[in-house]
Amino acid sequence: MSPDTDTEARRQGRIVVVGASLAGLRAAETLRDQGFTGSLTMIGDEPYEPYDRPPLSKQALLGRARPEDTALPRRCDVDAAWRLGVAAEGLDRDAKQVRLVNGDTVSYDRLLIATGTRARPWIHPEEAALDGVFVLRTRDDSTHLHRKLTSGVSRVLVIGAGFTGSEVASACRELGLEVTVAERGPAPLVGALGGVIGAAADRLQRSKGVDLRCGVSVTALEGDYGGRLRRAHLSDGTAIDAEVAVVSLGAVRNTEWLAGSGVAAGPRGVACDAGCRVFDVNGIVTDDIYAAGDVARSPHPLFDYQFLSLEHWGNAVEQAEIAAHNMICAGTKRIPHLWVPMFWSSQFGINIKSVGVPPLGDQLVVTQGSLTEERFVAVYGYRGRVIAAATFDRAKWLGFYQEQIAAGAPFPPEYRTVDRRTETLQPVDPDFPDPHLPTHGPTVTLSGHSPSERRVQFVPSRA
Repeated sequence: MSPDTDTEARRQGRIVVVGASLAGLRAAETLRDQGFTGSLTMIGDEPYEPYDRPPLSKQALLGRARPEDTALPRRCDVDAAWRLGVAAEGLDRDAKQVRLVNGDTVSYDRLLIATGTRARPWIHPEEAALDGVFVLRTRDDSTHLHRKLTSGVSRVLVIGAGFTGSEVASACRELGLEVTVAERGPAPLVGALGGVIGAAADRLQRSKGVDLRCGVSVTALEGDYGGRLRRAHLSDGTAIDAEVAVVSLGAVRNTEWLAGSGVAAGPRGVACDAGCRVFDVNGIVTDDIYAAGDVARSPHPLFDYQFLSLEHWGNAVEQAEIAAHNMICAGTKRIPHLWVPMFWSSQFGINIKSVGVPPLGDQLVVTQGSLTEERFVAVYGYRGRVIAAATFDRAKWLGFYQEQIAAGAPFPPEYRTVDRRTETLQPVDPDFPDPHLPTHGPTVTLSGHSPSERRVQFVPSRA
């Protein structure tokens, strides 16, 4: 494929998308919608065409939707060759080929990496193999877990109180099951939203009957002679009887297949520029390899050019569309990925949403509602400007705060609101855990550059 002209880029060539995911599908649709008529190959390690993952920890666990009914709607016919149920295991950049686990190779002119993430497994393989130990990431995971939860079990252990773990615990309580949640941090959601908001989530879970154990880790899972889970041992010396354990310890980015390829890929994801072009290991941008979705990490000018790896539904869609556009456009017509991160979760009857990057915040103030009433808006500041907002049942304010973040509005906010409480009029430390410790929040890694403006203009010297 020649990148010299838009016409040639759109008409011919071979594009390969590794990752039959939300990002992969939206990229394929965008390619066709913008006039790409060359060959398009979609590679996926699961045997299913792209499906929606958020319902798997919500409606599917409650039996309100079948996992097999979560297929993503198609915006257009992508006219692709689908290679499903076969994972990529290597990349040869010189030959421009993707190597598959079955020994086949697929040649490309442009490549999109959209391999996403997988659930982090339990640390001891022999314990992870016990009947009753689950992770939740895929369609099959949800099917098997729902079947187990509705088979007459009495107590469930959830290991990790991030968003997925908290949603699983919420579903279990709604099913009438006794639930213990073990969280190594001081509160639920602490890695993503900080300890101040985590305290509100703590009260919420306890009020719904969750046996919440914070500040402890699960040290071992014990099975019976038949290989069935029966007990979990905690770091505080206690033990919990449980027939089901759901391991919710975050995600692992699927980058191992890129080892030795010369691509800048590792546990934090695949590094790319704001136009989704992938860097090589020397920091040189490639022009034929792109990345999008959960596996990508790219700098964002709104957040001091720190590299962001975001496990957000909306980010996957937006980044995929931009990557696809840039793959078939000449340099001057390429566009940057400047989406303001947005995330949502439904748990224990509360709709939790955030915009921006809360873990970057160094101050927090509640601008609407009250933490004690579990209906509020909390705004995060970073170096004197608004950087993020999180809401509990106050989602109508998110659009406003998205505009504040994009405009670099000053923090603390200068406006008054009609339902602001006196309990948090002054900014406080949001109380995020030590960034060197593992958390369940989005990965944010400093790139080493901290400009203060979103956009800059070059002015030549008059000297």
